[in-house]
Amino acid sequence: MLYWLTDLSDGGGVFNLFRYITFRAGGAFFTALLVGFIFGPWLIGILRRTQGKGQPIRDDGPEGHISKAGTPTMGGILILTALLVSTLLWARLDNGYIWVVLMVTYGYAAIGFADDYAKVSKQNTKGVSSKARLALGFLLALLASLLTWYLHPSDLEGRLSIPFFKDLVLNLGYFYIPFAMIVIVGAANAVNLTDGLDGLAIMPVMIAAGTLGAIAYVVGRTDFTEYLGVQFVPGSGELVIFTAALMGGGLGFLWYNAPPAAVFMGDTGSLALGGAIGAIAVCTQHEIVLGIVGGLFVVEALSVIIQVAYFKRTGKRVFLMAPIHHHFEKKGWSEPQIVIRFWIISLILALIGLATLKIR
Repeated sequence: MLYWLTDLSDGGGVFNLFRYITFRAGGAFFTALLVGFIFGPWLIGILRRTQGKGQPIRDDGPEGHISKAGTPTMGGILILTALLVSTLLWARLDNGYIWVVLMVTYGYAAIGFADDYAKVSKQNTKGVSSKARLALGFLLALLASLLTWYLHPSDLEGRLSIPFFKDLVLNLGYFYIPFAMIVIVGAANAVNLTDGLDGLAIMPVMIAAGTLGAIAYVVGRTDFTEYLGVQFVPGSGELVIFTAALMGGGLGFLWYNAPPAAVFMGDTGSLALGGAIGAIAVCTQHEIVLGIVGGLFVVEALSVIIQVAYFKRTGKRVFLMAPIHHHFEKKGWSEPQIVIRFWIISLILALIGLATLKIR
């Protein structure tokens, strides 16, 4: 919205600053951060009063989680409020990619909110059925994939770039649509599975968002894409505003979610943020790089898939408990140990993801 102030510029002066993505990204970050800090205590107070017993705790979960009983959930509302206000304020609202990512983010937020509400109101851990969640998630992903196909230039439609190889691009044709859907749905549910310890999911999400934001900025500029030999995606640079807002809102939320958490993100936040990074990867056509940058989320999801499949076949477990962060809890790692070590892994994977731009 503030970008329109450039109409008041004569090519110089303070209003000209709003032309620059980097300036607006900084504004988006600090705006979202301030919203998180200012409204965090107020929102947490409302969630405590309205939810009563808070998020129900699994009976078969790690013993240390019993002490978390009574902690309110749906804290993702704080991130999503900060993200929406900041994005609408600082982004160019005539950019199609911004609206695709917003649609996915808040569509998944609605699904997550319904799930959280069902858990809190019924005081059980079942919530909305997994089939209904997946069906709605795939529907959103289908719409987002079709819109992104329309927004991409004709020479990029259905193309899948392969990291580490400069000129290797696969033409998936219309099969790109179901592939993109799987990326978005997979990212949303993988982040949701990761959100099981205080502060565990939000920092890797911020790291992934920051990395994808840097990629969006690069692929949105012809000078960078020509030098690095990557595909030019016109207009994608504007997504930096969204990722900066996500990082600011996420940092504000982490202030209250750091161990011991005053509020949980809930499915409201985890599904929304996972869907967001999946949609950004599709918009920038760096879906495989997301698999590297978000490798922690991939491992968390795979640990659940492997555990369930192996147990159904043999009646035995591969891990002491899935997702894998609970396995390390059962092995005696403290919660802060797991969280900090997983953050370190996420940062290393992000650096590898960024390196793929130069290696090609």
